[in-house]
Amino acid sequence: MNRLELSIAWRYLRSRRGSSLLSLISVIAIGGVLVGVSALILIIGVMNGLQRDLREKILVGSHDIRVLSYGDDLKITDWQDVLAKVKRQKGVVAAAPFVLVEGGMNAGHDYAGATYVQGIPPDARGVVNVTSIRQHAISGDFRFASSDGQGRGIVLGKLLAARFNAWPGDKINLISISGVKPNAVTGGFVPRIFEFEVTGIVETGMYEYDNAYVFIAIDKAQEFAALGDGVTGIEVKTTDRWETNTISERITAALGWPYRTMDWQEQNRSLFQALKLEKLGMGVILLLIVIVAAFNIVSTLTMVVTDKTREIGILKAMGLPSRSIRRVFLAQGIVIGGVGTLLGLLIGLAGAVGLEKYKIIPRDPAIYFIDHLPVAIQATDVTWIVLASVLTAAAATLYPAIQASRLYPIDAIRHE
Repeated sequence: MNRLELSIAWRYLRSRRGSSLLSLISVIAIGGVLVGVSALILIIGVMNGLQRDLREKILVGSHDIRVLSYGDDLKITDWQDVLAKVKRQKGVVAAAPFVLVEGGMNAGHDYAGATYVQGIPPDARGVVNVTSIRQHAISGDFRFASSDGQGRGIVLGKLLAARFNAWPGDKINLISISGVKPNAVTGGFVPRIFEFEVTGIVETGMYEYDNAYVFIAIDKAQEFAALGDGVTGIEVKTTDRWETNTISERITAALGWPYRTMDWQEQNRSLFQALKLEKLGMGVILLLIVIVAAFNIVSTLTMVVTDKTREIGILKAMGLPSRSIRRVFLAQGIVIGGVGTLLGLLIGLAGAVGLEKYKIIPRDPAIYFIDHLPVAIQATDVTWIVLASVLTAAAATLYPAIQASRLYPIDAIRHE
Protein backbone atom coordinates (compact mmCIF):
# COMPACT_ATOMS: atom_id res chain seq x y z
CA MET A 1 0.00 0.00 0.00
CA ASN A 2 1.71 3.17 -1.20
CA ARG A 3 1.52 6.75 -0.02
CA LEU A 4 -0.99 7.79 -2.71
CA GLU A 5 -3.46 5.07 -1.73
CA LEU A 6 -3.19 6.02 1.96
CA SER A 7 -3.68 9.70 1.09
CA ILE A 8 -6.85 8.94 -0.90
CA ALA A 9 -8.19 6.67 1.87
CA TRP A 10 -7.66 9.39 4.48
CA ARG A 11 -9.33 11.98 2.22
CA TYR A 12 -12.42 9.77 1.84
CA LEU A 13 -12.65 9.32 5.62
CA ARG A 14 -12.63 13.06 6.26
CA SER A 15 -15.56 15.43 6.22
CA ARG A 16 -16.83 16.49 2.79
CA ARG A 17 -16.20 20.12 3.64
CA GLY A 18 -12.48 19.53 3.64
CA SER A 19 -11.91 19.73 7.39
CA SER A 20 -9.35 17.51 9.07
CA LEU A 21 -12.03 15.87 11.21
CA LEU A 22 -13.49 12.50 10.37
CA SER A 23 -16.92 12.43 8.82
CA LEU A 24 -19.89 11.66 11.04
CA ILE A 25 -20.54 8.24 9.48
CA SER A 26 -16.89 7.28 10.04
CA VAL A 27 -17.15 8.32 13.71
CA ILE A 28 -20.34 6.27 14.10
CA ALA A 29 -18.62 3.23 12.55
CA ILE A 30 -15.66 3.64 14.90
CA GLY A 31 -18.07 4.00 17.83
CA GLY A 32 -19.73 0.71 17.00
CA VAL A 33 -16.41 -1.13 17.08
CA LEU A 34 -15.42 0.72 20.28
CA VAL A 35 -18.59 -0.34 22.13
CA GLY A 36 -18.26 -3.96 21.02
CA VAL A 37 -14.59 -4.33 22.00
CA SER A 38 -14.92 -2.56 25.37
CA ALA A 39 -18.04 -4.58 26.27
CA LEU A 40 -16.29 -7.83 25.33
CA ILE A 41 -13.23 -7.02 27.44
CA LEU A 42 -15.30 -6.00 30.47
CA ILE A 43 -17.73 -8.91 30.40
CA ILE A 44 -15.07 -11.55 29.72
CA GLY A 45 -13.00 -9.99 32.54
CA VAL A 46 -15.95 -10.27 34.92
CA MET A 47 -16.50 -13.90 33.92
CA ASN A 48 -12.81 -14.61 34.54
CA GLY A 49 -12.98 -12.84 37.89
CA LEU A 50 -16.01 -14.81 39.04
CA GLN A 51 -14.38 -18.06 37.93
CA ARG A 52 -11.16 -17.13 39.73
CA ASP A 53 -12.93 -16.23 42.98
CA LEU A 54 -15.07 -19.35 42.85
CA ARG A 55 -11.99 -21.49 42.24
CA GLU A 56 -10.16 -19.93 45.18
CA LYS A 57 -13.15 -20.44 47.48
CA ILE A 58 -13.47 -24.08 46.41
CA LEU A 59 -9.78 -24.69 47.03
CA VAL A 60 -9.87 -23.12 50.51
CA GLY A 61 -10.61 -26.47 52.10
CA SER A 62 -9.86 -28.65 49.12
CA HIS A 63 -6.70 -30.23 47.84
CA ASP A 64 -4.56 -29.83 44.78
CA ILE A 65 -4.35 -33.62 44.49
CA ARG A 66 -5.79 -36.48 46.52
CA VAL A 67 -4.30 -39.96 46.60
CA LEU A 68 -7.03 -42.55 47.07
CA SER A 69 -7.31 -46.32 46.90
CA TYR A 70 -9.45 -48.78 44.98
CA GLY A 71 -11.18 -51.57 46.84
CA ASP A 72 -14.31 -52.27 48.86
CA ASP A 73 -13.05 -50.54 52.01
CA LEU A 74 -11.85 -47.39 50.22
CA LYS A 75 -9.04 -46.84 52.70
CA ILE A 76 -5.26 -46.81 52.76
CA THR A 77 -3.75 -48.94 55.50
CA ASP A 78 -0.05 -48.46 54.72
CA TRP A 79 -0.43 -44.71 54.45
CA GLN A 80 2.95 -43.92 56.09
CA ASP A 81 4.80 -45.60 53.20
CA VAL A 82 2.50 -44.01 50.64
CA LEU A 83 3.01 -40.59 52.23
CA ALA A 84 6.78 -40.96 52.08
CA LYS A 85 6.66 -41.88 48.37
CA VAL A 86 4.35 -39.01 47.55
CA LYS A 87 6.60 -36.46 49.27
CA ARG A 88 9.54 -37.58 47.14
CA GLN A 89 7.78 -36.79 43.86
CA LYS A 90 8.80 -33.73 41.87
CA GLY A 91 6.34 -30.86 42.18
CA VAL A 92 5.00 -31.90 45.61
CA VAL A 93 5.32 -29.18 48.26
CA ALA A 94 3.50 -30.84 51.15
CA ALA A 95 1.35 -33.90 51.84
CA ALA A 96 -0.69 -35.14 54.79
CA PRO A 97 -3.19 -37.93 55.55
CA PHE A 98 -6.89 -37.21 55.92
CA VAL A 99 -10.15 -38.96 56.76
CA LEU A 100 -13.44 -38.01 55.13
CA VAL A 101 -16.72 -39.70 56.01
CA GLU A 102 -20.40 -38.86 56.22
CA GLY A 103 -22.21 -38.83 59.52
CA GLY A 104 -25.08 -37.39 61.49
CA MET A 105 -25.04 -34.59 64.02
CA ASN A 106 -27.17 -33.14 66.78
CA ALA A 107 -26.58 -30.66 69.56
CA GLY A 108 -28.70 -32.25 72.28
CA HIS A 109 -31.97 -31.16 70.68
CA ASP A 110 -34.56 -32.99 68.62
CA TYR A 111 -33.13 -31.58 65.41
CA ALA A 112 -30.45 -33.66 63.69
CA GLY A 113 -28.88 -33.44 60.27
CA ALA A 114 -26.25 -34.92 57.99
CA THR A 115 -22.70 -33.60 57.81
CA TYR A 116 -19.30 -34.37 56.34
CA VAL A 117 -16.73 -35.27 58.98
CA GLN A 118 -13.13 -34.57 57.97
CA GLY A 119 -10.20 -35.62 60.07
CA ILE A 120 -6.95 -33.69 59.73
CA PRO A 121 -3.78 -33.53 61.86
CA PRO A 122 -4.19 -31.13 64.83
CA ASP A 123 -2.54 -27.75 64.45
CA ALA A 124 0.91 -27.88 66.05
CA ARG A 125 4.52 -26.98 65.36
CA GLY A 126 5.81 -28.89 62.34
CA VAL A 127 2.34 -29.76 61.01
CA VAL A 128 2.14 -28.87 57.29
CA ASN A 129 -0.78 -26.92 55.85
CA VAL A 130 -1.86 -28.71 52.70
CA THR A 131 -4.92 -26.46 52.38
CA SER A 132 -5.64 -22.98 53.70
CA ILE A 133 -8.65 -24.03 55.78
CA ARG A 134 -6.84 -23.32 59.08
CA GLN A 135 -6.35 -19.69 58.08
CA HIS A 136 -10.12 -19.12 57.94
CA ALA A 137 -10.91 -19.84 61.59
CA ILE A 138 -12.93 -16.90 62.95
CA SER A 139 -13.13 -18.35 66.46
CA GLY A 140 -10.90 -20.84 68.23
CA ASP A 141 -8.34 -22.87 66.30
CA PHE A 142 -7.58 -26.29 64.83
CA ARG A 143 -5.73 -27.74 67.82
CA PHE A 144 -8.91 -29.64 68.76
CA ALA A 145 -8.02 -29.16 72.44
CA SER A 146 -11.16 -29.99 74.44
CA SER A 147 -11.61 -29.08 78.12
CA ASP A 148 -11.34 -32.73 79.22
CA GLY A 149 -7.85 -33.00 77.72
CA GLN A 150 -8.84 -35.87 75.41
CA GLY A 151 -8.47 -33.92 72.16
CA ARG A 152 -12.18 -34.23 71.37
CA GLY A 153 -12.51 -30.74 69.97
CA ILE A 154 -14.45 -30.05 66.80
CA VAL A 155 -14.46 -27.11 64.39
CA LEU A 156 -17.77 -26.29 62.70
CA GLY A 157 -18.57 -24.30 59.60
CA LYS A 158 -20.20 -21.00 60.51
CA LEU A 159 -23.54 -21.73 58.83
CA LEU A 160 -23.62 -25.23 60.33
CA ALA A 161 -22.95 -23.80 63.81
CA ALA A 162 -25.76 -21.30 63.37
CA ARG A 163 -28.13 -24.01 62.14
CA PHE A 164 -27.48 -26.19 65.18
CA ASN A 165 -26.96 -23.22 67.56
CA ALA A 166 -23.69 -24.79 68.64
CA TRP A 167 -20.81 -22.44 69.54
CA PRO A 168 -17.39 -22.76 71.24
CA GLY A 169 -17.83 -24.48 74.59
CA ASP A 170 -21.04 -26.32 73.58
CA LYS A 171 -21.24 -30.10 73.25
CA ILE A 172 -22.43 -31.84 70.11
CA ASN A 173 -22.94 -35.47 69.15
CA LEU A 174 -21.65 -37.06 65.96
CA ILE A 175 -23.52 -40.15 64.83
CA SER A 176 -21.62 -42.79 62.88
CA ILE A 177 -22.93 -45.78 60.93
CA SER A 178 -19.44 -46.89 59.87
CA GLY A 179 -18.45 -50.29 61.20
CA VAL A 180 -21.94 -50.87 62.62
CA LYS A 181 -23.07 -54.51 62.72
CA PRO A 182 -26.58 -55.94 63.21
CA ASN A 183 -27.68 -56.35 66.82
CA ALA A 184 -27.98 -60.04 67.67
CA VAL A 185 -31.13 -59.49 69.72
CA THR A 186 -33.12 -56.97 67.70
CA GLY A 187 -31.60 -57.62 64.28
CA GLY A 188 -31.37 -53.89 63.73
CA PHE A 189 -28.42 -51.54 63.40
CA VAL A 190 -27.42 -49.41 66.36
CA PRO A 191 -25.40 -46.34 65.34
CA ARG A 192 -22.39 -45.26 67.35
CA ILE A 193 -22.49 -41.86 69.05
CA PHE A 194 -19.44 -39.73 69.82
CA GLU A 195 -19.50 -36.58 71.94
CA PHE A 196 -17.32 -33.61 70.97
CA GLU A 197 -16.78 -30.10 72.29
CA VAL A 198 -16.95 -27.18 69.88
CA THR A 199 -13.53 -25.52 69.94
CA GLY A 200 -13.63 -23.45 66.77
CA ILE A 201 -15.72 -21.89 64.02
CA VAL A 202 -14.50 -21.57 60.43
CA GLU A 203 -15.85 -19.31 57.65
CA THR A 204 -14.59 -19.84 54.11
CA GLY A 205 -17.23 -17.98 52.12
CA MET A 206 -18.07 -21.23 50.32
CA TYR A 207 -21.56 -22.46 51.19
CA GLU A 208 -20.73 -26.16 50.98
CA TYR A 209 -17.92 -25.94 53.54
CA ASP A 210 -19.61 -23.49 55.88
CA ASN A 211 -22.91 -25.37 55.94
CA ALA A 212 -21.94 -29.05 55.84
CA TYR A 213 -18.38 -29.68 57.07
CA VAL A 214 -16.96 -30.37 60.52
CA PHE A 215 -13.29 -30.95 61.32
CA ILE A 216 -11.88 -33.20 64.03
CA ALA A 217 -8.49 -34.67 64.90
CA ILE A 218 -7.44 -37.42 62.51
CA ASP A 219 -7.14 -40.11 65.22
CA LYS A 220 -10.70 -39.38 66.39
CA ALA A 221 -11.87 -39.45 62.76
CA GLN A 222 -10.25 -42.87 62.28
CA GLU A 223 -12.22 -44.11 65.28
CA PHE A 224 -15.42 -42.44 64.05
CA ALA A 225 -15.08 -43.97 60.57
CA ALA A 226 -13.99 -47.38 61.93
CA LEU A 227 -10.84 -47.29 59.81
CA GLY A 228 -8.48 -48.64 62.44
CA ASP A 229 -5.01 -47.36 61.58
CA GLY A 230 -6.04 -46.56 58.01
CA VAL A 231 -6.98 -43.26 56.40
CA THR A 232 -9.20 -42.21 53.52
CA GLY A 233 -6.32 -40.81 51.50
CA ILE A 234 -3.41 -38.40 51.21
CA GLU A 235 -3.87 -34.70 50.44
CA VAL A 236 -1.16 -33.12 48.32
CA LYS A 237 -0.11 -29.51 47.79
CA THR A 238 1.81 -28.78 44.57
CA THR A 239 4.10 -26.05 43.30
CA ASP A 240 1.63 -25.10 40.56
CA ARG A 241 -2.08 -25.89 40.58
CA TRP A 242 -2.17 -25.81 36.79
CA GLU A 243 0.39 -28.62 36.61
CA THR A 244 -1.59 -31.00 38.81
CA ASN A 245 -2.47 -33.25 35.89
CA THR A 246 1.21 -33.97 35.18
CA ILE A 247 2.07 -34.37 38.86
CA SER A 248 -0.92 -36.69 39.35
CA GLU A 249 0.31 -38.97 36.56
CA ARG A 250 3.77 -38.98 38.13
CA ILE A 251 2.38 -39.96 41.55
CA THR A 252 0.14 -42.68 40.08
CA ALA A 253 3.09 -44.18 38.21
CA ALA A 254 5.24 -44.18 41.36
CA LEU A 255 2.59 -45.79 43.60
CA GLY A 256 1.08 -48.29 41.16
CA TRP A 257 -1.99 -50.42 41.86
CA PRO A 258 -4.30 -50.10 43.84
CA TYR A 259 -3.71 -46.36 44.24
CA ARG A 260 -5.26 -43.59 42.16
CA THR A 261 -5.15 -39.82 42.14
CA MET A 262 -7.78 -37.12 41.70
CA ASP A 263 -6.85 -33.46 41.18
CA TRP A 264 -8.97 -30.41 41.89
CA GLN A 265 -9.85 -29.88 38.22
CA GLU A 266 -11.15 -33.44 37.84
CA GLN A 267 -13.15 -33.26 41.06
CA ASN A 268 -14.87 -30.02 40.00
CA ARG A 269 -14.92 -30.74 36.27
CA SER A 270 -18.69 -30.24 35.81
CA LEU A 271 -18.69 -26.87 37.57
CA PHE A 272 -15.75 -25.43 35.65
CA GLN A 273 -17.02 -26.81 32.35
CA ALA A 274 -20.30 -25.01 32.99
CA LEU A 275 -18.41 -21.78 33.74
CA LYS A 276 -16.36 -22.13 30.55
CA LEU A 277 -19.52 -22.75 28.53
CA GLU A 278 -21.16 -19.70 30.09
CA LYS A 279 -18.08 -17.60 29.29
CA LEU A 280 -18.09 -18.87 25.70
CA GLY A 281 -21.79 -18.15 25.28
CA MET A 282 -21.41 -14.65 26.69
CA GLY A 283 -18.45 -14.00 24.38
CA VAL A 284 -20.37 -15.15 21.31
CA ILE A 285 -23.37 -12.98 22.21
CA LEU A 286 -21.20 -9.91 22.74
CA LEU A 287 -19.26 -10.65 19.55
CA LEU A 288 -22.53 -9.91 17.75
CA ILE A 289 -22.00 -6.26 18.71
CA VAL A 290 -18.74 -6.28 16.76
CA ILE A 291 -20.49 -8.00 13.85
CA VAL A 292 -23.19 -5.31 13.88
CA ALA A 293 -20.37 -2.76 13.83
CA ALA A 294 -18.93 -4.61 10.82
CA PHE A 295 -22.23 -4.20 8.97
CA ASN A 296 -22.02 -0.53 9.88
CA ILE A 297 -18.58 -0.43 8.23
CA VAL A 298 -20.02 -2.11 5.12
CA SER A 299 -22.79 0.49 4.89
CA THR A 300 -20.33 3.34 5.53
CA LEU A 301 -17.94 2.27 2.78
CA THR A 302 -20.79 1.51 0.40
CA MET A 303 -22.04 5.08 0.91
CA VAL A 304 -18.50 6.33 0.25
CA VAL A 305 -18.37 4.32 -2.99
CA THR A 306 -21.70 5.80 -4.09
CA ASP A 307 -20.65 9.29 -3.09
CA LYS A 308 -17.20 9.06 -4.69
CA THR A 309 -18.17 7.17 -7.86
CA ARG A 310 -17.19 10.04 -10.18
CA GLU A 311 -13.85 10.55 -8.39
CA ILE A 312 -13.12 6.82 -8.59
CA GLY A 313 -13.86 6.91 -12.34
CA ILE A 314 -11.47 9.84 -12.80
CA LEU A 315 -8.74 8.05 -10.84
CA LYS A 316 -9.13 4.90 -12.94
CA ALA A 317 -9.14 6.95 -16.14
CA MET A 318 -5.85 8.53 -15.01
CA GLY A 319 -4.33 5.06 -14.70
CA LEU A 320 -4.92 4.03 -11.06
CA PRO A 321 -5.31 0.22 -11.19
CA SER A 322 -8.25 -1.67 -9.71
CA ARG A 323 -6.06 -3.27 -7.03
CA SER A 324 -5.15 0.22 -5.79
CA ILE A 325 -8.84 1.12 -5.55
CA ARG A 326 -9.40 -2.02 -3.48
CA ARG A 327 -6.50 -1.11 -1.19
CA VAL A 328 -7.92 2.39 -0.69
CA PHE A 329 -11.13 1.00 0.78
CA LEU A 330 -9.27 -1.72 2.65
CA ALA A 331 -7.23 1.03 4.31
CA GLN A 332 -10.42 2.84 5.32
CA GLY A 333 -11.83 -0.29 6.90
CA ILE A 334 -8.58 -1.03 8.73
CA VAL A 335 -8.44 2.55 10.05
CA ILE A 336 -12.03 2.36 11.29
CA GLY A 337 -11.51 -1.09 12.81
CA GLY A 338 -8.08 -0.28 14.22
CA VAL A 339 -9.05 3.03 15.82
CA GLY A 340 -12.28 1.57 17.21
CA THR A 341 -10.45 -1.48 18.55
CA LEU A 342 -7.70 0.62 20.15
CA LEU A 343 -10.16 2.98 21.85
CA GLY A 344 -12.33 0.04 22.93
CA LEU A 345 -9.25 -1.71 24.30
CA LEU A 346 -8.22 1.34 26.35
CA ILE A 347 -11.74 1.97 27.66
CA GLY A 348 -12.29 -1.75 28.42
CA LEU A 349 -8.99 -2.08 30.31
CA ALA A 350 -9.57 1.18 32.19
CA GLY A 351 -13.06 0.04 33.16
CA ALA A 352 -11.77 -3.34 34.29
CA VAL A 353 -9.05 -1.76 36.45
CA GLY A 354 -11.58 0.65 37.94
CA LEU A 355 -14.09 -2.10 38.75
CA GLU A 356 -11.46 -4.24 40.46
CA LYS A 357 -9.40 -1.55 42.23
CA TYR A 358 -12.10 0.84 43.38
CA LYS A 359 -14.89 -1.76 43.81
CA ILE A 360 -17.33 0.40 41.86
CA ILE A 361 -20.07 -2.26 41.92
CA PRO A 362 -20.33 -3.48 45.56
CA ARG A 363 -22.13 -6.70 46.46
CA ASP A 364 -23.52 -7.98 49.74
CA PRO A 365 -21.09 -10.71 50.88
CA ALA A 366 -23.81 -12.30 53.00
CA ILE A 367 -25.70 -13.11 49.80
CA TYR A 368 -23.08 -13.37 47.05
CA PHE A 369 -19.99 -14.32 49.15
CA ILE A 370 -18.11 -11.50 47.36
CA ASP A 371 -17.95 -7.84 48.39
CA HIS A 372 -17.62 -6.47 44.85
CA LEU A 373 -17.86 -7.53 41.22
CA PRO A 374 -14.47 -9.16 40.51
CA VAL A 375 -12.60 -8.62 37.25
CA ALA A 376 -9.60 -10.59 35.96
CA ILE A 377 -8.08 -9.66 32.61
CA GLN A 378 -6.23 -12.42 30.77
CA ALA A 379 -3.80 -11.53 27.99
CA THR A 380 -4.98 -14.39 25.75
CA ASP A 381 -8.61 -13.24 25.93
CA VAL A 382 -7.66 -9.65 25.09
CA THR A 383 -5.50 -10.84 22.19
CA TRP A 384 -8.34 -12.89 20.71
CA ILE A 385 -10.79 -10.01 21.09
CA VAL A 386 -8.44 -7.56 19.35
CA LEU A 387 -7.69 -9.99 16.51
CA ALA A 388 -11.37 -10.84 16.03
CA SER A 389 -12.29 -7.16 15.92
CA VAL A 390 -9.60 -6.16 13.42
CA LEU A 391 -10.20 -9.17 11.17
CA THR A 392 -13.97 -8.60 11.22
CA ALA A 393 -13.46 -4.95 10.25
CA ALA A 394 -11.07 -5.97 7.47
CA ALA A 395 -13.52 -8.57 6.17
CA ALA A 396 -16.26 -5.96 6.15
CA THR A 397 -14.33 -3.94 3.55
CA LEU A 398 -14.27 -6.73 0.94
CA TYR A 399 -17.66 -6.08 -0.65
CA PRO A 400 -17.35 -2.26 -0.93
CA ALA A 401 -13.73 -2.55 -2.14
CA ILE A 402 -14.62 -5.05 -4.86
CA GLN A 403 -17.65 -2.98 -5.84
CA ALA A 404 -15.48 0.13 -6.23
CA SER A 405 -12.74 -1.66 -8.17
CA ARG A 406 -15.24 -2.97 -10.73
CA LEU A 407 -16.52 0.48 -11.74
CA TYR A 408 -15.95 1.36 -15.41
CA PRO A 409 -14.28 4.78 -15.77
CA ILE A 410 -16.68 6.20 -18.39
CA ASP A 411 -19.82 5.04 -16.55
CA ALA A 412 -18.41 6.28 -13.25
CA ILE A 413 -17.58 9.72 -14.65
CA ARG A 414 -21.11 10.03 -16.09
CA HIS A 415 -22.61 9.02 -12.72
CA GLU A 416 -25.05 11.57 -11.31
